[in-house]
Amino acid sequence: MPAPTDHATNRAVISVLGSDRSGIVAAVAGALAEHNANILDISQTILQGIFTMTMLVDLEDANVSFSELQARLDELAQTLDVQITLQREEVFRYMYRL
Repeated sequence: MPAPTDHATNRAVISVLGSDRSGIVAAVAGALAEHNANILDISQTILQGIFTMTMLVDLEDANVSFSELQARLDELAQTLDVQITLQREEVFRYMYRL
């Protein structure tokens, strides 16, 4: 596997899963904006009342560490009653390679 590029080491994949309700996208996007993380791409769908969202985010200008952002998203997940997973892009790509 090739070495990750500099931009890949500053990017992360966020997955959100839970019962659909209004405000999930806004809350996650707000938490990211609060910490200066930039959303590069986003995909969401609702399947029989189950909300799923995947985001690719750039953390280069983030004002908190990766672990601090992860802790903030864990708190948000409890508030929203959803599951939020934050993974570095290179880890995500390695885990889900074909």
